Amino acid sequence: MSGRDDRKPEALKRSSGTPARLRLPAWRVLVPVGLGTALSLMGDAALYTVLPTHTTEAGVALASVGLLLSANRWVRLLTNTWAGLAYDRWPRRWLFVPALGLGALSTLLYAVAHGFWPLLAARLLWGLAWSGIWVGGNLISLDAAAPEDRGRLIGLYQLCFYLGTTLAAPLGGLLTDGLGYHRALAVAAALTGLGAFGALVFLPETRRPPRDPARVTFGPGTAAAAAEARRPGHVWLPALLYSVNRFVLAGVLVSTLALLVQARVGPVRVGGLSLGLATLSGVLLGLSTLFSMAAAPLAGGWSDRVGDRWRVAAAGLVPGIVGMGLLASGQPGLILPAVLLTAMAGGSNQSLATAALGDEADAPRRGRALSAMHTAGDLGSALAPPLAYALLPVVGLSGVYTLCALLLAGMLALALWRTRARRPVEDGLDAPP
Repeated sequence: MSGRDDRKPEALKRSSGTPARLRLPAWRVLVPVGLGTALSLMGDAALYTVLPTHTTEAGVALASVGLLLSANRWVRLLTNTWAGLAYDRWPRRWLFVPALGLGALSTLLYAVAHGFWPLLAARLLWGLAWSGIWVGGNLISLDAAAPEDRGRLIGLYQLCFYLGTTLAAPLGGLLTDGLGYHRALAVAAALTGLGAFGALVFLPETRRPPRDPARVTFGPGTAAAAAEARRPGHVWLPALLYSVNRFVLAGVLVSTLALLVQARVGPVRVGGLSLGLATLSGVLLGLSTLFSMAAAPLAGGWSDRVGDRWRVAAAGLVPGIVGMGLLASGQPGLILPAVLLTAMAGGSNQSLATAALGDEADAPRRGRALSAMHTAGDLGSALAPPLAYALLPVVGLSGVYTLCALLLAGMLALALWRTRARRPVEDGLDAPP
């Protein structure tokens, strides 16, 4: 290598387990894995939307709804690890497709179950299925991406996830209003099954286990990649970024936004139409998902061009800090821009955390690294709501949002540290032997 232009792509190269990685056109992988992931969310997102108002049809008490809706997150604290170990050990396709099938089965159980215990069993089964889908889908996307376009491809996969969550909730509500609770969930199960069938038919195998999983090999002409491999990876840092992101957005913001709207805005009349608190909160969360969906591939592609994930991650954290600060101010007119700024940071963080972990983790152990990152995220999103509500009597909503802004600011400091820490190593890659 000679010039600076040669160095930028190499800055993102780590061991990719070349003999174990099958070179395939990215679209052949991204379309079936992204579509399968998006369709798998139909039942879960629909249940979040309709179960609180259809407890009679489900045969459960209203007091048990919170436990049922969170059960899948708690079980993933165990099943994520199992999924990561399995994906490191066996071919990806024959784990991902059955995981989609389990997702369809769990949604079908929602449709036929009546009573707390059958529905709880279905939610636990969905947690197992989602571990296989989410760990596997990200891992398959990393397999399909070359190091220099890893951020863009992972961002597009995250877009599929956000698209699924954006469409599934309103579709579930519409189907429930038109067909009834049980039939609507049966349709959701059929859609998830369709995604599983598409993956079965069209998804190619992206990686076969190497004969010696402990051995790491590199492609030709990658002296920089070898130097990167000798440098210890900072796998903990992408996991921390992902966990902080889930804590702030999926945990604190989602669980407290309705309280903020109630305290600062109240019902709104648009013409002759009155928009209640639930509707306003739902619209805000829907808009936030759209902004996250746009930010994920944009941030990923930008990090590919810049050649430094953490510089882009630092830039992406700034809107989140500003957004949480605006929410802390409590000004009604600032709620919408604050939520959208925070959503932009959320999409950027989720995309870049996965891409950065792909840079840092050795290919034979990438599944375990991904599972650890997702477990940290699930733990953060599960702990955040009770912690936020415990702090409300002490510091109020403004204090909770201020603490979130400080947490994001601490993550920004770590991202800037990582950017500075890697420069001396990268500058040495061009030095003569």
